[in-house]
Amino acid sequence: MHPMVNIAVRAARAAGNVIVRNIDRLDRVRVESKGRYDFVTDIDRQAESVILDVLHRAYPRHAILAEESGAAYNGGGEAEYTWIVDPLDGTANFLHGFPQVGVSIALQHQGQLTAAVVYDPLRQELFTAARGSGAQLDGRRIRVTPRRGLEGALIGTGFPFKNQQLMPRYLQMFATVAERAEDMRRAGAASLDLAYVAAGRLDGFFELGLKPWDIAAGALLIQEAGGTVSGLQGDDDYLQSGDIVAGGLKVHAGLQRAIGGL
Repeated sequence: MHPMVNIAVRAARAAGNVIVRNIDRLDRVRVESKGRYDFVTDIDRQAESVILDVLHRAYPRHAILAEESGAAYNGGGEAEYTWIVDPLDGTANFLHGFPQVGVSIALQHQGQLTAAVVYDPLRQELFTAARGSGAQLDGRRIRVTPRRGLEGALIGTGFPFKNQQLMPRYLQMFATVAERAEDMRRAGAASLDLAYVAAGRLDGFFELGLKPWDIAAGALLIQEAGGTVSGLQGDDDYLQSGDIVAGGLKVHAGLQRAIGGL
């Protein structure tokens, strides 16, 4: 395994241990509101702290962009490498005891995604990828599905509940895709949804208004599993816009045709 992926795995497992230790202690978890339907817990912060500690000890000159602490380290200036970290993807799920949460860690080298880890601490499933080396689930190679379009496809998505202004447009997209695909899934942790696309559990995925830490690792997993990731118009600015379409080549094209102009 690539040495930087190894470090990310170590960090993700450490964060996962924090999450697992507290999943049955929800009555003791401290919760703060960051905005409408946007919460942070002391477990998010503890998980992020252990990730940042592992990454900073291994690579003190690397920059880190993390959900709860923002630019936690700047690498001493214009860093060549930037880690993009979501310590607990699916905080609302965690607070309700809904067993779909993930730890997401990605690495950018000069703006290009080069390493990715998505870890499901409750199922202990580890998704990893390094640019040019493929994607794996628990050490086994994974591939996106070869489905030839939206017909018969199982599509993952997420409602933009944190930004209600996006909801009318999103609901139009949802209805359009639902008319064409076999079925839809909304589980509440985008990093795992994208990992599931890479592993062939979902045929495709789309969502609006996400953050870089929600999608960076999952995007590389899909690309290394033979899939395609883009913005709604087929561009590559999804990390900046937060609007993402992903899947195997033909499913991605079908999603883009269906919702790209909405």
